[in-house]
Amino acid sequence: MAISSSVLLSLFILLPPIIPNSLAQSNSNISLGSCLTPIGDNTTWRSPSGDFAFGFRPLDTDPNLFLLAIWFDKIPNKTTVWYLGGGTQRVQSGDKLQLVSNGYLSLEDQTGQQIWTSGTGSTADYAAMLDTGNFVLASSDGSISWQSFDNPSDTILPSQVLSQGSMLRAG
Repeated sequence: MAISSSVLLSLFILLPPIIPNSLAQSNSNISLGSCLTPIGDNTTWRSPSGDFAFGFRPLDTDPNLFLLAIWFDKIPNKTTVWYLGGGTQRVQSGDKLQLVSNGYLSLEDQTGQQIWTSGTGSTADYAAMLDTGNFVLASSDGSISWQSFDNPSDTILPSQVLSQGSMLRAG
């Protein structure tokens, strides 16, 4: 009886730290139909650890314009590590990014006109902001149809591999 009591006690001590972590991992997937807007309550999707965020960053030069970007979210200056379109793709406050039901990202202006898409030939079942700093569109089997690491800007992260023909931008 003493053995089973100590086993139960061990389970009660060990399981609580595991349970929240597994919930955080499962809740880190972004469902089809989810969207982000530059202003409001839903401006970012964070990695499970909170180290990285994907979403809209206001421009220093004009707080009414934004970049779709990935940045270090836990440090004070929130260094940007990826941004859409070489930084030339400005987003306005009424624009919206959506993970559409077809499984790709669609950035639309305030009139509903599509101004950018991740548009790959294959569809994804969810998106995720990973703790590596990579934002991915993936299917339920884990295969990736689009990832920010394949579209580098001016920063390379530790686990990022530049494929042949990829270029970093000076910024």
